[in-house]
Amino acid sequence: MKAPIIGIDLGTTNSCVAVFQNDRAEVIPNKEGARTTPSIVAFTERGDRLVGQIAKRQALLNPANTIFAVKRLIGRKYQSPPIQQALPLLPYKIVPAPNGDIRIVAQQREYSPEEISAYILAYLKECAEDYLGVPVTEAVISVPAYFDDAQRQATKDAGRIAGLEVRRILNEPTAAALAYGLDKTDRREIIAVYDLGGGTFDITILENDRGQFRVLATAGDSFLGGEDFDQRIIQWMVDSFLQETGIDLRADRMVMQRVKEAAEAAKCELSYQPETRIHLPFIAVDASGPKHLQMTLTRAKFESMVEDLIQRTLEPCRRALQDAGLKPHDVTKVILVGGQTRMPKVQEAVARFFGTAPSREINPDEVVAVGAAIQAAILAGEVREITLLDVVPMSLGVEIRGGRFVPLIPRNTPVPTRHSQIFTTVQDNQRVVEIHVLQGESERAYENRSLARFELTDIMPAPAGIPQIEVTFEVDANGILQVSAVDVATGREQSIRVHPSSGLSRKEVERLALQAADEAERRKQAQQVEKYKKELADLLENSRKVYSQFENHLDESERSTVQAVFRQVQAALHSGNLSQLQEAIEQIQQVSEILTQAMFRTAMDSGPNPPLI
Repeated sequence: MKAPIIGIDLGTTNSCVAVFQNDRAEVIPNKEGARTTPSIVAFTERGDRLVGQIAKRQALLNPANTIFAVKRLIGRKYQSPPIQQALPLLPYKIVPAPNGDIRIVAQQREYSPEEISAYILAYLKECAEDYLGVPVTEAVISVPAYFDDAQRQATKDAGRIAGLEVRRILNEPTAAALAYGLDKTDRREIIAVYDLGGGTFDITILENDRGQFRVLATAGDSFLGGEDFDQRIIQWMVDSFLQETGIDLRADRMVMQRVKEAAEAAKCELSYQPETRIHLPFIAVDASGPKHLQMTLTRAKFESMVEDLIQRTLEPCRRALQDAGLKPHDVTKVILVGGQTRMPKVQEAVARFFGTAPSREINPDEVVAVGAAIQAAILAGEVREITLLDVVPMSLGVEIRGGRFVPLIPRNTPVPTRHSQIFTTVQDNQRVVEIHVLQGESERAYENRSLARFELTDIMPAPAGIPQIEVTFEVDANGILQVSAVDVATGREQSIRVHPSSGLSRKEVERLALQAADEAERRKQAQQVEKYKKELADLLENSRKVYSQFENHLDESERSTVQAVFRQVQAALHSGNLSQLQEAIEQIQQVSEILTQAMFRTAMDSGPNPPLI
């Protein structure tokens, strides 16, 4: 049986995996039976690596080595303003890599955000394999619509490290619309997908014309989400406690982890009740004795804390509608995605902005994974009644003289697409032109994201302004950008398939992928060893009990054989060698046969059973 392509929502707070089979998309439970998995990776002093709920449970005692919200770090530079703002808020340590990227420090080792993300993806892959009963090798992975090329490539690299061929990087709001529209292909709708997750915000405007999904516009903020709402509560708790006691809780990482967990719980409770009680006993101590944190947070107070964050989500909504050439009242359906959309104030703001109540028929925690699974089924040819036309989320272009940015492909251009433009030289007899590829919306080149640089050489000598250099940008359906430059006079061409100028190199990705595969094989073998050791220990214990009862009914040769096997089994248990354990299980089964025969002989020697009353 060939494994299907799975769909993965790699979230900031929680992740989810789904598969399309039996004509519908199914969410795959994780190893603990939950339908979503915390996007958390932890490293213990013993060298163990924990993923998901088990990592979250130990975070309080091991905050410096428990990595969360890595999605906010992937594909970013260490010196970028969002990262510098987040540094004081993280309990774990991040440092700059030699190329300016981010490295996460845990248990005296540095990890790239791609590696941490790969551990989460590998866990979801294992869950899917357990559920389906076959090896899984392909996936569609969702990302925020406003992720730039570097963040998308980094996510794809994480999938490769996890042992997955990433068939498509899919925008999260588009995935949500696919999940919503699977059984609604007989109508035309304008859909707004408002996606406020744990770490990112996206708004996408789509048209569903009887099963053909066409993205009209997308906008967002890749550093705005539920984590920021949590931080407002955390800041309020810490500042209030400092004002009351004079003790600053920020100095203790373990204490701050307790505060963070309490803030998350309070935020969730306020979605369903008007106020919540926060109680953290023995949170600190001073000369007068232990101190307890006891506060009451009302929904109204919390809403006032985060009003500006909610308003920040509405400006991208206005921009997306403007790019789509629409007004809020043109939207016929609003879909909410992401756990933070459970907040009543967020729902009120969305309803007021669009003039219509948002749809609540889809679970916001699972809808993106379901949509990714549907996209996987479309790629596999299992779903034919739906087509998807996506867009370029941010403008793509080149730097020209004066440090200005000229877009060749404006944002929200449907893909696949191809655009060309003629440029010229700035110096007499110039033989080389550097093409600097950028992504962003600023007119100043340095304010945009640098994607790649390459040179077109051996240009025909001529006065400045005479040579004609045709630069072509081509984006395929997978969002992969290819750039070429041609000297029109000579026909000389140079092209490059754009990989981000930062991030892991191809060799690093391949090395980490092989390393991860070796680690997975070792873990699998270790699990087999533990399984066999448990089975063998149970067999040995039972056999010894039976032997103690029937030892006198064995001849000398049988007793010698049984005792020898017991010694070999004990040695195999001590060694932990897989082949020795397998051999010992076969030997102990032979002992069971000897003991069974002894029991049978004993029964026969005792004569016929007495009559039943």
